[in-house]
Amino acid sequence: MIGYPRWKIALVAIVMVIGIFLALPNVFGEESALQLAADRAAVTDADSKAVVQLLKDKGITPSGLFLEQGRLTLRFSGQDQLKARDVIAEARPNQFTIALSKASRVPTWMRAMGLGPVKLGLDLRGGVYLVYQVDVQGAVKQLLDRHEQDFRSALRNAKVAYQDVVVDYPNNRVRVLFRDADSFAKGKAAILAESRNLNFTDVTAGGSPALELQLTPQEIKERQNYAVQQNIVILRNRLNSPELAVSEPQVAQEGVDRIAIQLPGLQNSAEVKKILGKTATLEFRMVDETNNPLEAAATGRVPLGSKLFYTRDKQPVLLKRDVVVTGDQLTDATFQPNSQDGPAVSVGLDSRGAAKMLKNTQENLGHLMAVVFIDRSREKNAQGVEVDRTTEEVINRATIRGVFSNNFQITGVNPIEGRELALLLRAGGLAAPLTPVEERAIGPSLGQDNIDKGIKAMVFGMLAAFIFMAVYYKVFGLIADATLAANVVLLTALLSWFGAALTLPGIAAVVLTVGMAVDANILIYERIREELRNGVTPRAAIAAGFERAWSAIGDSNVTALIAGVVLWSFGAGAIRGFAVVLVLGIFTSVFTAVMGSHALVQIIYGGKRKLDRLSI
Repeated sequence: MIGYPRWKIALVAIVMVIGIFLALPNVFGEESALQLAADRAAVTDADSKAVVQLLKDKGITPSGLFLEQGRLTLRFSGQDQLKARDVIAEARPNQFTIALSKASRVPTWMRAMGLGPVKLGLDLRGGVYLVYQVDVQGAVKQLLDRHEQDFRSALRNAKVAYQDVVVDYPNNRVRVLFRDADSFAKGKAAILAESRNLNFTDVTAGGSPALELQLTPQEIKERQNYAVQQNIVILRNRLNSPELAVSEPQVAQEGVDRIAIQLPGLQNSAEVKKILGKTATLEFRMVDETNNPLEAAATGRVPLGSKLFYTRDKQPVLLKRDVVVTGDQLTDATFQPNSQDGPAVSVGLDSRGAAKMLKNTQENLGHLMAVVFIDRSREKNAQGVEVDRTTEEVINRATIRGVFSNNFQITGVNPIEGRELALLLRAGGLAAPLTPVEERAIGPSLGQDNIDKGIKAMVFGMLAAFIFMAVYYKVFGLIADATLAANVVLLTALLSWFGAALTLPGIAAVVLTVGMAVDANILIYERIREELRNGVTPRAAIAAGFERAWSAIGDSNVTALIAGVVLWSFGAGAIRGFAVVLVLGIFTSVFTAVMGSHALVQIIYGGKRKLDRLSI
């Protein structure tokens, strides 16, 4: 018997069975599809049945459908996709956000197990190309507004009297006006204690002393660059979140103040755009329990120190003007669908926010605190003009029962809104507003004909390698062919399992992986041949060939792995797509070329009592 443990043969068999199972979804293909999402609630089974019946009444029958994360996906064969979209949009004009896409024909039971085909990149399947312009001047305005709030807070905490804090947006400066020299000296000390890194100038305004902060051109430029880069990071975080499930999105700066986004596989971007342009945040405020909110809403006279808000059901609420904690101080947000009080969002605060929350809860035990949800986005008005829209709603009011600081839950949200709120809070608020500049659905950038030729080249190249190995190494060549086929199956399985997108450079990496696997087999087989020429018995030659070729195979693959990991870590776009396939392919090629090949040799030759020669 050839000395190869049976458990290793069993391991190879188990891995191959699992690999074939994971790769199986790729044989079903895909169809045109519609994805339906509701604005404030999940799409239900009842909604699904109503939509299907609506389409059937119009002579349109979906070839398949499934509900996932509160969204309904309908598959269509032929040209029914656009007809179905028009029917649903006309019959239910404001109920759903409808997105054109592609959906796999994977059976429902496979989808329920989380199995799916390999995702294709923008260059292979087309998708949506978006360009946003960053309001860099708005970023500077936000910085000035923050300085104004910080100055007011510092003076209030130090109990220093002052006239006003004025922001001069055209000239990019902030002035703090004082009443006299004494208040000026105290106020300047209080502000400098809180803002040590800012450069102030002593000026006189209207005959009164004032402290002025003037942004320099360098500071303005740094703020604008920061806004663009920070928005890129935030958009990537949002697109890479499981709530959106966009495969391998690409976000990059274009020009001075524009951001380009590529979304493979999407045919329009209705739902994605709704998330990308939003700036959602929270504010925690104490409830004004001494005044009547109904009276304030009816008369329009809001008590000093309070501000009028409304709940989701349009009930007025009076809240204190002083904000306890803002969304900027949140460090984490996680959606909890089944908390004790229903759907909730668990949030964490940074040290500064935790200290404020701790102090507030200590001082206000037994009093009401409210959570205000602020949603800022851009949408088209009746005239088709893009306008800013800000929604402020009180989503939760609760009595402070105990002292807490950095971790707590927000209730009063529905499942869809909870997921979206957690996503937006976790990804962070946009550093500056975004304006859509361009949106277009694009086909494969290199043309379907070139893609078909690339795939044919890969197939013919692999076929040539198969024929060469079979002719040159005979039975051992057929073993190599089997391991090469297994390598492609396992690589496909890993790409499907990890959800990595296959791009045109990725196809090149597949070909390279097959070449590396062939090289490993050749090293083993040539070593076996060398042992046979030296007069070693066939059994000993097989053992020596696999054992002594391993060092060369290991060294070459380790160096390739290091290069692939570096490209994966620091590359982007096409480079990263190539690196992902290369790294995964190194593991599959080594496994199949060494363990898989050895297992097949054991099955073919290991059971023979007398082994005089090898077909190699």
